[in-house]
Amino acid sequence: NGTNVEEFILLGFPGTWHSRVSLVVVFALMYSLTVIGNASIIALVWRSSNLHTPMYFFLCNLSFLEIWYTTGVVPKAIGVMLGNSQTISFSVCMLQLFFLLSLGSTECFLLAVMAYDRYLAICYSLRYSSLMNSVLSVRLALSSWLGGFLSISLLAFLTSRLTFCGPDVINHFLCDIDSCLALSCSDTWPVELATFLVSIIVVVASCVVTLVSYMYIISSVLRIQSVHNRKKAFSTCSAHLSVVVIWYGSTMFLYVKPSAQNSLDLNKIVNTFNTVVTPLLNPFIYTLRNKEVKLAL
Repeated sequence: NGTNVEEFILLGFPGTWHSRVSLVVVFALMYSLTVIGNASIIALVWRSSNLHTPMYFFLCNLSFLEIWYTTGVVPKAIGVMLGNSQTISFSVCMLQLFFLLSLGSTECFLLAVMAYDRYLAICYSLRYSSLMNSVLSVRLALSSWLGGFLSISLLAFLTSRLTFCGPDVINHFLCDIDSCLALSCSDTWPVELATFLVSIIVVVASCVVTLVSYMYIISSVLRIQSVHNRKKAFSTCSAHLSVVVIWYGSTMFLYVKPSAQNSLDLNKIVNTFNTVVTPLLNPFIYTLRNKEVKLAL
């Protein structure tokens, strides 16, 4: 005798008005820096012929992805925290979930591709231009985008088929898979199983490729004779690895699990790293230590 829920109410971050306004300022500032920084990197690579290499081509793809990934979350989250836009329709909720998961999967694949590209550049430097040519780099980037969206299609379809009879309050600032499963009044086991399997295929597999690539890179760096060059290479690798650890660590916490048992309050904090912090850090970490970028600037 229940009726299906047609819209949800997002709680955001509970607290006093002043604490929410402080969070809004932080979110707005980080969002602005993310969009400006990533757009600047794309424009810089586009205008500088010296940066027309596979490495910066992949970086442009990552920057383009980060702009849309954070745009899919932050503006709505700011409206939720200000109390102006706390409701979200069921269809828009499903659409946000699909795009965020798809873009997140694409980022996993892109990080793996970028790590593999650096592995070829460092371990096979003399043959790099023939191994990683423009055709292969375009195919790898296109495969990352297609793989990211196709891998989430079935999961998003199964989630959209769930029944929601009430309550309609989501303890989050976005529509994520755990929140939807917690509110559903139908059997969620197929969705939980699909989430676990997709996470293993997408997150764990890409993480293994990324970490193995960096292991080979580090072993190659250890053989560098010059102490100065070795320290510089280690500094760059450690910066890249810090971003990889933050991204994969938070992603595995959220999705690589047999059931949705995590605290939703804890999920909000971890999701903040994925949707607000890493989109700001990623491109800067990958560019600030490069001579080519400094020359182009």
